[in-house]
Amino acid sequence: MSRTRSRSTSVREDEELRLPRPPGVLRRFWARHPRVADVLIALLCLLLSLTPAMRINPGLPAAFSMLMAVLLPAAVVGACVTLFWRRRAPLVPFVASFAVEAAFLFIDMPVGTPLVLATCYALAVYRSTAFAWKGFAIALAALTVFAGLLTLTGVISLQIAANSVVSSLALGLIGTLIGVNIGGRKRYLAAVIDRSRQLLVERDQQAQLAAAAERARIAREMHDIVSHSLTVIVALSEGAAATSDPAQARAASTAAAETARSALTEMRSMLGVLRADDDSLPLTPLEAPSPHETVATAQRAGYPVSLTVTGTADLPLAVTHAVSRIVQEGVTNAMRHAPALTTIVVRLVYDTGGVTVEVTNDGASATTETPGFGLRGLSERVAHVNGRITSGPSEGGHWVLHAEIPTEEKMDR
Repeated sequence: MSRTRSRSTSVREDEELRLPRPPGVLRRFWARHPRVADVLIALLCLLLSLTPAMRINPGLPAAFSMLMAVLLPAAVVGACVTLFWRRRAPLVPFVASFAVEAAFLFIDMPVGTPLVLATCYALAVYRSTAFAWKGFAIALAALTVFAGLLTLTGVISLQIAANSVVSSLALGLIGTLIGVNIGGRKRYLAAVIDRSRQLLVERDQQAQLAAAAERARIAREMHDIVSHSLTVIVALSEGAAATSDPAQARAASTAAAETARSALTEMRSMLGVLRADDDSLPLTPLEAPSPHETVATAQRAGYPVSLTVTGTADLPLAVTHAVSRIVQEGVTNAMRHAPALTTIVVRLVYDTGGVTVEVTNDGASATTETPGFGLRGLSERVAHVNGRITSGPSEGGHWVLHAEIPTEEKMDR
């Protein structure tokens, strides 16, 4: 089951990569049926190597000739069987092929066995180029030394030794060169495909991060719009219900309706990013209400809010948006959580280093609550523009929301 699942997963990944079909009918057949290729190669090497193995050098002693007549065919068969491991362990058939080549020094007419060609090719394809050249050099050197020793001791002639070494050199060199070419191309394609898979994974991760960031942004905007607007609407509605003056009740109801319409407009604009089929909706939310608008709305709801602005500055859009939301959240929290307050003071200080926002009310409660989504969203906003924000009680029963945001020039330095 695990093998089937792994294969199907690989197929799905290849389909997602949209890889082209391998060229050539035979190449695709060998790729789909590797065992068939192994059997054919093993049979071909067996047929071309078994016949020379029967021709033992008549100049050898009779007992040794009889022993070699049995051992050589068995060695050839064993070496051909090891070809089935040429992909997983190519060094095993490689060593076996040169062992057979060394044994072929004892036949009357040594010729190079195709086992050397096949195993040198496999070593270069399924291990590495450097490993293939080193292995071939070491094996050929060992064969040369062994043939030289047999020649010096008079067991074989110099011609037999030379023929064996030269044929092994030619076949091994051809197999290694072809294997290096095909193996290098195979490893390069594998690296390209692996990199493509990594890019797919990174693309999916980036999409997930972007989706998470967009959800957080929408959550912040929803909270700011809904929380502030509903707080103002509730205050205006309660004021309209409590007053006996029809004119004041009518004015409060009108202000509540205007606040609701403004909130609906902002929400429609903000949610427009979720509807790709409606080109009439903007791709970004509307600008946040300015601090003056926030203070004016709270004043219409009957809250004692004042605004003090010191200095002027041309702030980046992100900083302006953050300042507006900080003022809105600070005023809204004071309206919701400090029913006994007598004043709300909003201070904006612009200088060359940045902007300082401070919202203070005198209705702080003695209890400490866990920061809600509003303060958490403000922390994210301020961190996005490299600023700092703090909130908490101060002396005299006041509650202070304090934020410092640097300008773009200061951030660049």
